[in-house]
Amino acid sequence: MAAFIARQERFAVVGSTNDVVRGWLAEGTPEVGVAVADEQTDGRGRDGRRWLAPRGAALLVSLGFRPTWLAPERVWRLAATASLAMAEAAEDVAGLPDGAIRLKWPNDLVIDASGPSASGMPVRPGAIGIRKVAGVLGETDGLGTADPRAVIGLGINGDWAAADFPSDLTPSMTSLREASDNRPMDHAALLAAFLGRLEVRTAALRDGRFDVAAWSGRQVTTGRVVDLVAPDGGVVTIQAVGVDPASGALLLADADHPGLERAVMVGEIRHVRLAPIVAAGV
Repeated sequence: MAAFIARQERFAVVGSTNDVVRGWLAEGTPEVGVAVADEQTDGRGRDGRRWLAPRGAALLVSLGFRPTWLAPERVWRLAATASLAMAEAAEDVAGLPDGAIRLKWPNDLVIDASGPSASGMPVRPGAIGIRKVAGVLGETDGLGTADPRAVIGLGINGDWAAADFPSDLTPSMTSLREASDNRPMDHAALLAAFLGRLEVRTAALRDGRFDVAAWSGRQVTTGRVVDLVAPDGGVVTIQAVGVDPASGALLLADADHPGLERAVMVGEIRHVRLAPIVAAGV
């Protein structure tokens, strides 16, 4: 059986690891391609937002797939699978409890310091409770053709001291080092742990098995009130009730039809925020 990794390169500085891997795929490189960088000068997140981190502060890795073995409408599961593999690897390397790293639909890994509602009722955590530790960006070309390509980029704040966080992001971000009480992070060990788990999970995905329980169970939005930011900047506040394993959509309570749900796809919104705490009587 062919090795899981067809091509792997490390860069001290690169514009974007996603762009590197996209170039490999265009040149005919087979899956899985892995590009790793200590620093990116043109890193990006969803909707064109920039992703920047000091050199050596984050693990920056992109994966290139040729998912002829996945139906086009299920290619989103590659990013979900990579997110699960990274969450598990990060918990192991950082010495965090299982389940400490959650998924915030559609593309963030977060650490939830607020905990679940003791009553089981929906909670409205403030930014202090939910802090982003990683972002995931999936990009595709040629889906539905004989040459589909998918690039999954992950940037995880690993060995980044809290004192060095950008002041405007300090309230909403964290790192594995910060979450593990200033324990230094070994990015090489984190990468190895990630790729090992990714290989197992990708093999399962190839065989038609997607870990719905793990993906759904880590969703921090489930049972919480969220603000949906539309492309035009409009905001709708609504309760999220889960995620759809068939389409990858966020499931919301239907305000117009109690007891029913409606689905929102990634392309329909700009951003999802957990709604802030609202004091009783305010």
